Amino acid sequence: MPDFAAFDQRHYRTVGVAEGYEAWAPIYEETVDDVMDLALLGRIDTVEWSRVGRAADLGCGSGRTAAFLRTRGDFPIDGVDVTDAMLERARRRGLHDQLVHADVRATGLAPGAYDVVACVLVDEHLPELAPLYAEARRLLRPAGRFVIVGVHPYFQMAVGMPTHFDGPGGEPVAIETHLHLPSEHMAAARAAGLAAAEMHEALVDDGLIRLKPSWERHRGLPFTYAWVWSAA
Repeated sequence: MPDFAAFDQRHYRTVGVAEGYEAWAPIYEETVDDVMDLALLGRIDTVEWSRVGRAADLGCGSGRTAAFLRTRGDFPIDGVDVTDAMLERARRRGLHDQLVHADVRATGLAPGAYDVVACVLVDEHLPELAPLYAEARRLLRPAGRFVIVGVHPYFQMAVGMPTHFDGPGGEPVAIETHLHLPSEHMAAARAAGLAAAEMHEALVDDGLIRLKPSWERHRGLPFTYAWVWSAA
């Protein structure tokens, strides 16, 4: 797979995932808007939300994904994250039934217990996808769905911008970022026994440009994706 470093045009100081999100947590909600990623979840039509009995929220962060899931039903949600500061913010929101400090690739959650496993804005921080897909498959019930949303690799390659935030002194800080082409997702899913059910892509459009006017020059580029995989 291509190395993101070959496309990086910013060359910000880079930190690990846990360290980065611990520092970003206090301002995270102010800098990531739902139109950037969660809006794609609203397009999904292969998940029968009325039949969901339990959901897992991998890389739950501050609870943004759980807030969307709550609009789809009153089912229990278990959240997993590696960052204490993010877990504390999720705990304050009170949307999860259980919050676990663990890696998304080894959650420790019960096998075969979930109708939906969601993972949003996480895959760009993983060097390989296979362990994530294998863990998602382990957690799913026979008719379950794995929903993954991420930054589009074509955007990463075209713009050369890592996941980043402004540190306390205003210095941009990058969080370890990796590039995963669609073929890697397909290979990881197939190895885990998952089949593609649905995919959506969001472009840099008027909504995003209103949030980030400087992105006018990126208009039309694919920005994020949402993929739904079934436990085949």
